[in-house]
Amino acid sequence: MATTEKRMNRYGLLGRNISYSFSQGYFTQKFKDLGLQDHSYENFDIKQIDDIKQVLAQKNVKGLNVTIPYKQEVLPYLDELDPKAAQIGAVNTIQFTGKGLKGFNTDAFGFRTSLEPFLKAHHTKALILGTGGASKAVRFVLNELGIESTYVSRSNKEGQYTYDDLNGDIIRENTLIINCTPLGTYPKTEDKPDIPYEFIGTDHLLYDLIYNPEKTSFLAAGEAGGAQISNGLNMLEQQAEKAWEIWNQV
Repeated sequence: MATTEKRMNRYGLLGRNISYSFSQGYFTQKFKDLGLQDHSYENFDIKQIDDIKQVLAQKNVKGLNVTIPYKQEVLPYLDELDPKAAQIGAVNTIQFTGKGLKGFNTDAFGFRTSLEPFLKAHHTKALILGTGGASKAVRFVLNELGIESTYVSRSNKEGQYTYDDLNGDIIRENTLIINCTPLGTYPKTEDKPDIPYEFIGTDHLLYDLIYNPEKTSFLAAGEAGGAQISNGLNMLEQQAEKAWEIWNQV
């Protein structure tokens, strides 16, 4: 695979095993559309978070996105946090400033913007599948919207459900279900979170942060039960535009 040409204004994505990434294709096309020939966007695929030092030591890096599994691990390497990112406890965008590195969370903006058109009055309680960095932004938004939410995890922790806890009553009560796990991502498209899909009905909205494939097994199972469904593509587009806005703040 050809390496990205290194230009005067370099942006990129920090993560692990990110060859599938949406961001590189999105920003490369954006720079082309805007005629920004001196801009490039690269994947900085690092094995551990401490390798960020090698990325930061490179020339002309002007801004970074952060993805799995480093949205929380990156926090100690930043000099400042935007108040919303501090509340969420996870960062997906790093701005290079005169004072150092400042962390932002544009996942929350992207999620809220993409979710709101689907919400109905009865969507008052939600299940958040997964407890990683992206789930923190999801819960932050649900709190802002006044939607009560509960994490679902493989481990047994106070205030959370395990997948084994889920039953018909819980599923029927929580009409908004958001997948924040990587289950179902290409190429393992047959995977999906282990929830009792037979209790999903027409009142449900299933939202998957995954965008590849366009309709995950999770969404297909929800749709089969009559639920509204949405994937994470619009969220990614919205958060990417917000990141671009942040990088260009003077």
